[in-house]
Amino acid sequence: MNERPAGGERAVIVQLDLGQPDLEDQLEEVRLLAESAGGIVAAEIGGRRQSPDPKLFAGKGKVQEVAAMLAAADADLVIFNHELSPAQQRNLERELKCRVVDRTSLILDIFALRASSAEGKLQVELAQLEHLSTRLVRGWTHLERQRGGIGMRGPGEKQLETDRRLLGNRVKLLKERLARLTRQRGVQRKARSRGDVLSVSLVGYTNAGKSTLFNALTHAGVFAANQLFATLDTTSRKLWIEGAGNIVVSDTVGFIRDLPHALIDAFHATLEAATDADLLLHIVDSASHARDEQISEVNKVLEEIGARDVRQVIIWNKIDLTEASPGVEQDEYGNIARVRLSARSGDGLDLLRESLAGYARAKAESRRNEMAVAELEARQYDYIS
Repeated sequence: MNERPAGGERAVIVQLDLGQPDLEDQLEEVRLLAESAGGIVAAEIGGRRQSPDPKLFAGKGKVQEVAAMLAAADADLVIFNHELSPAQQRNLERELKCRVVDRTSLILDIFALRASSAEGKLQVELAQLEHLSTRLVRGWTHLERQRGGIGMRGPGEKQLETDRRLLGNRVKLLKERLARLTRQRGVQRKARSRGDVLSVSLVGYTNAGKSTLFNALTHAGVFAANQLFATLDTTSRKLWIEGAGNIVVSDTVGFIRDLPHALIDAFHATLEAATDADLLLHIVDSASHARDEQISEVNKVLEEIGARDVRQVIIWNKIDLTEASPGVEQDEYGNIARVRLSARSGDGLDLLRESLAGYARAKAESRRNEMAVAELEARQYDYIS
């Protein structure tokens, strides 16, 4: 895997106003994405358009402005916080004489940087290759790919020397390997579901505090940082709760708006931890004024992976930043619907444990009822026979 230049690459960010209501939130997010990829935001350029330019996305005049800013800021690349077509990306690189990275490529790059497990690396490579398959005709003659950098990590230079047939063969091989891992996970999950153990998955927008909460509950020591996509690989731990016994808690990859479909498909095996859970703890950064939009984006992905109908409890995290008090809210049926807490300070964790204990006891009771019914049906069958 290529190393990024020492000190990080200097990037010019382009964020156009196409009529979206949360422009400032999107700009802050792309700053964090660039920094998470190891870059330095040297300058930012905005502008307003009714619709993207078919050839250059930003239009000729705006591209000239970007070129001037590149020179003035001594920047290495341009990051568009938009999805560019292969032709737009190629045309922009020819005009600007530098690398142009769109939002999808930037997110894929961060995943390539963070993947640590064998499965995670396979998933990232698959997503990158499928994204690359639409861009094999790009001209890179002005680039020094050997240097690496943002948008260049992962499979690397061989991609551009590989024809579509060989790339297709590699994609097929990766899908077969991931399918085997999916089957193995399925067997393990079925074994767990046959027992009385409650299965809980933590989901939420990236950087909402999932890994911090996971560590606070389980003392697992997984990596947690104030950066986007700090966690890629699902980690599961048993948690003992007084009065309820063991439950299984899983930490999953964070979601983000416009998460590339290639990543959702590639990480489907990992995300199945959420699909097959008894309960989802939907972690929300309560200090973010974009929290409602973030909740909506997470629910979109959950629906896409088939987890829409899994019961959710909203975890209103980071109350230490909002001066809210710890607490629990119930729905109209008396079920726990929301818990206010701070994973960092620990305030409200006892309320979450009590809530999990209630769900664990409910599952155990349901399991006992199912077994009693099955036993009764078996006796009736024996009597009739």
